[in-house]
Amino acid sequence: MADFTRNEMMTIAAARALRNEDVCFVGIGAPSAACNLARLTHAPGITLIYESGTIATKPNVLPLSIGDGELCDTALTTVSVPEMFRYWLQGGRITVGFLGGAQIDRFANLNTTVVGDYHKPKVRLPGGGGAPEIATNCGETFIIMAMGKRAFMEKLPFITSMGHGVTGKEREQLVVRSKGPTKLITDLCIFEPDPQTNEMTIVSIHPGATREEIIENCGWSPRFAANVSETPAPTAQELEVLRDIQARTKAAHGA
Repeated sequence: MADFTRNEMMTIAAARALRNEDVCFVGIGAPSAACNLARLTHAPGITLIYESGTIATKPNVLPLSIGDGELCDTALTTVSVPEMFRYWLQGGRITVGFLGGAQIDRFANLNTTVVGDYHKPKVRLPGGGGAPEIATNCGETFIIMAMGKRAFMEKLPFITSMGHGVTGKEREQLVVRSKGPTKLITDLCIFEPDPQTNEMTIVSIHPGATREEIIENCGWSPRFAANVSETPAPTAQELEVLRDIQARTKAAHGA
């Protein structure tokens, strides 16, 4: 078995969740790495859309931000931001939203606004951007985040983007027709919502990780599915393609 890091395992597991026919609204950072890995491996027909209005973009290096020229240069077309949100996103034309976050709770609500009290925060985070709309209007949402008790919290100080709500039932109560978060991919395991409660539940554990380690790095008492599988290890091809695009990105950005 090839050697790989936990971050590589997380990115590859996230990429595998995407389908060739998906139209995917891509977040910057880890979501972008996963989505472009999918495009370069098993899903060459995937349509990647970024918040700046670029449609069917095929970046050669991973973008630093939604304003990175690489996105516009390699896109099939670029539309205005109002058109992107009103016609494409709110019009129900996007199958998957792929997001990250600073903090998350058991119902996959995300905080990207503040750490600590809202009025006297310890840290002011970048904010929501388009994530609240993505989380509400895409057909379903995938989330990618590394585990740790500072990120996986029992109660969030602020909800920026709604997952399944504070009780797990708010999407239904608010008549939000999209599915919400259907996968939470971490560096240790994969969560999916429980069919009855919508609490994010561990369905797969990555090679080398343990239940004890997952529990230790989670701010709530995580639930495990009745049948928990082991995530297939990265293939040589997946690792080669991921490392290649990351090396090109590093060389291009000089970091």
